[in-house]
Parts: sequence; C-alpha cells; structure tokens
Amino acid sequence: MKLGKFLSVFCVLLFIVGCSTKGHFKVPEDTELYIYERTKPVDIKSDGTVTTRPFFWTAAGVPPKSGIPYRLEKDGETVKEGHLRAKFRPVSIFWPPFAIIYWPMGLNPAVDYDLVNDTQN
Repeated sequence: MKLGKFLSVFCVLLFIVGCSTKGHFKVPEDTELYIYERTKPVDIKSDGTVTTRPFFWTAAGVPPKSGIPYRLEKDGETVKEGHLRAKFRPVSIFWPPFAIIYWPMGLNPAVDYDLVNDTQN
C-alpha cells in the first residue's frame, strides 16, 4: 500500500513540475509583463515570482536576438521589449505525450530577470 501512495504522490508532483516553469522578475512600477506572444499579462507575485506554462523550441537561444520574447506595457502602450534567457527543461523528455516536442523550454529559476536595469543574472 505504501508503494501505491508513493507512486500517486510522485505522479502528482511530476504533473505539477511538467506543466509549469518559474522565474523571478523585477519590473518597473505600473507595467504589465507579457511573455512569449501570449495575450494576457503574467501574474507577478509580491516576491517577483512568475509561474507560467512552458514554451516551444522557438524560445531557445541567448538574448538579445533569441530567447523567450517579452514586452512590458504601461497603459496599453509597449514601453520595452526584448528576449529572456531560457533553459531546457529535462522533465520534458519524460513528460507524456511528447512534451519535448511542444514545450521543452522554460524560465531559468537560477536567473533574476531584472527588467528595470536590463540584467539577467
């Protein structure tokens, strides 16, 4: 019975990890952050954490020419746009059905995306 409980918990955790990607952001006040051509801004928690769905292969690469596209909007106007550093998600190799094909890229949790000072360390 313990093995069944362990497998259930493991599957739930795998599902949660496989469906999202997290990053830490610092954005200018009164702006909304749009990531990867999505129509709705991401929700930025009070500590700067953003959790979103993973990205397709087109988000791969290193800024400034490639990576995860973003834009900052204030009052409906784009005030800044660019690319974010992406990270390959190893969990996509194991996540069925074939997540490696359609969502292998994610935000790098080890990077602070400071869009105020334009640094990604």
